[in-house]
Amino acid sequence: MASSIIEEDLTVEGNVRSDGGGVDVKGHVVGDVSADVITVQLGGSVDGALSAKQITIEGKHKGSLKCDDLKLASSSNVQADVIARTMETERGAKVVGKANITGAQ
Repeated sequence: MASSIIEEDLTVEGNVRSDGGGVDVKGHVVGDVSADVITVQLGGSVDGALSAKQITIEGKHKGSLKCDDLKLASSSNVQADVIARTMETERGAKVVGKANITGAQ
């Protein structure tokens, strides 16, 4: 599976969609992101909705989040309403918003 990379020096204003691949955010996105796998790297940020099978956040996210599997690194700062099947949170992760962790398969 190929990943599209939004580099540190790039700001995208608008929605980003990857069919059958991943999106790796090292820069900034102002808009919604949808893909099979989304990673918001340390230093990266997304202001908008995230939708994927698997989401990992090391940077910042503000908006809404829907996925099967969510991983929040200790450096993550999330202000979002979360809907996920599973969530793994490292000590130090910051989360503000509603969380609905279904646990369903």
